[in-house]
Amino acid sequence: MNSRTSRPPARSASRPLLAERHVARLLVGTLAGRLPNGMAPVAILLLIAEQGGSLAAGGLLCALYGLASAIGQPALGRMVDRRGQTRVTAAAVLITTVCLLLLPYFDAVLQPALAAGLVVLAGLSTPPLEANLRALWGAVLPDPERRRAALALDTGAQGLIYVAGPPLVALLSAVHGPGVAMTVTAVLGLLGATTVLSAAPSRAWRPAVARAGGFLGPLQRGGLRLLFLAVGGVGFALGSMNVWAVAMADRHGVALLSGLIPALSIGSLVGGILYGRRRWPGRLSSQLVTAALLFAAAWVPLTLGPGPLAATAFTALPGLFLTALITSAFLTVDALAPAGTRTEAYAWLIAAVGTGQAAGTALAGVLSTGPSAAALPAAGAVACLGVLLGTRRRLATPGKPRPRGRHRRSPAHAEHR
Repeated sequence: MNSRTSRPPARSASRPLLAERHVARLLVGTLAGRLPNGMAPVAILLLIAEQGGSLAAGGLLCALYGLASAIGQPALGRMVDRRGQTRVTAAAVLITTVCLLLLPYFDAVLQPALAAGLVVLAGLSTPPLEANLRALWGAVLPDPERRRAALALDTGAQGLIYVAGPPLVALLSAVHGPGVAMTVTAVLGLLGATTVLSAAPSRAWRPAVARAGGFLGPLQRGGLRLLFLAVGGVGFALGSMNVWAVAMADRHGVALLSGLIPALSIGSLVGGILYGRRRWPGRLSSQLVTAALLFAAAWVPLTLGPGPLAATAFTALPGLFLTALITSAFLTVDALAPAGTRTEAYAWLIAAVGTGQAAGTALAGVLSTGPSAAALPAAGAVACLGVLLGTRRRLATPGKPRPRGRHRRSPAHAEHR
């Protein structure tokens, strides 16, 4: 049995990762299905502006969307761990698609409660595609190093959501209006989720037989709770950047800047490729702290008030280190999550980022015209670094459980490989 599991990695180790069976489909489908995460906040901001609402009101609606999504992800992740991916995710994507399609038909200024309700429901039902994908890598790629490379590529490629999504919304809004942009957002999310859910690994995925997490699930682990708190600072940086970018676009009269500035450019994807191509020295906790330090330092140039072109270029710098930081965080979750709670644990990490984004979006909406707005992303990154520095001892042993984590995963998938 051991020889059977060791041969496939040896034969495929030199193959391009995207040439592995199912990898490209799952990755592209997940990216398309998650495009609403990057498109919807900008579309909401522009839709509210077209209807005569303030940037602060649009920022609060975006915060509601992000906060609802953050709350919904762990609950949906727990349901996936118990009932499988297909039914739970399909129901979620249908609900969020309908809500986004309906939103342009209501005036958020005249009917704020109804608009807020649709935004909240769309957020709560955001399909847990990212957590699902992280849970699938163990079945698709038996070799641990290939899984690590896939996770790095996956994490780095998530930046494309914010590279492609906001500019697409800005372009569609400029040409056809924010209502069309919101409709395209909803349709792209539905198509992407369908691509993933119809793939064989997702259809075959079954929950782990044993669930050791209890009522609290992965939150029973103190180290994970502190890690989730830390990555909330990363989300705060990204969320505040979205609103600051729209404010800068208004100030300079260049609509496309609302999409280009928060994209973190192509740096995230480049960082993912570089991170996945080699092994990094030191403990995982040290890698986390180092990546957080570089991520925080990379925001400093944006606090100096650069012009639009310089600011767009500077957004590539945080992206380079964002991938290493988030990938290390997911590897830590993989090591520490109790058996049968892996999807939920991934979802909590994603939710922590989403909660931080919601807080950053709301605060940046209030401070969008003030001089401190440009410093908010750096503040979030520094907060992340501070928590990780204080938590380092609690996260100092993820290297030891990693083989055990892989062992726990393989029985859950052995019967449908």
